[in-house]
Amino acid sequence: MKKLISFLALVVILVGISPLNAQTTQYFGVPVPNSLDANGTKLVLNGAGLREKLWIDLYVGSLFLQSKSTNRTQIINDDKPMAIRLQIVSGLITSDKMIAATKEGFEKSTKGNMAPIQSQIDQFIGIFKKSPIVKGNNYNIIYTPGTGVQVYLNDKIQDTIKGLEFKKALFGIWFCDDPADEDLMEGMLGE
Repeated sequence: MKKLISFLALVVILVGISPLNAQTTQYFGVPVPNSLDANGTKLVLNGAGLREKLWIDLYVGSLFLQSKSTNRTQIINDDKPMAIRLQIVSGLITSDKMIAATKEGFEKSTKGNMAPIQSQIDQFIGIFKKSPIVKGNNYNIIYTPGTGVQVYLNDKIQDTIKGLEFKKALFGIWFCDDPADEDLMEGMLGE
């Protein structure tokens, strides 16, 4: 009887724990949520990848969409809820390095035509100036039509940046013809 009770208790514990495990997927040792909320719209994990530079792991980037897609041009251009999550895995990333990489990403994404959205780019970059970037930080970059891009640091809203053209350029950092990291892009596309 004691063995039966112990077995049943173990089953209850395992069943109770399994939904917690189902809420995240491990990528490169980092738990990535299987879904995010974009102002009431459920987004599903499309894929995740690792941003590396000079063989150093910097962050795990993940893409969330309403339904899975590998069409990067559509992802850039769609006026639909979507999100990118950056989970910092290195203590070597500084605000200055992130700002420089972000500026370079916007330059590539816009093919050098940043002037029409420069004020939004400056507003976005200002987020990295407000709080130091440290290992373990999570940035949720959530786009919702009509609201714009909302940036959260560790689940606390930092800023909202309006404009579909800004969103296109921002998502283009990861999905344009010359993305920040080809392997990262493929991972985020689930390829």
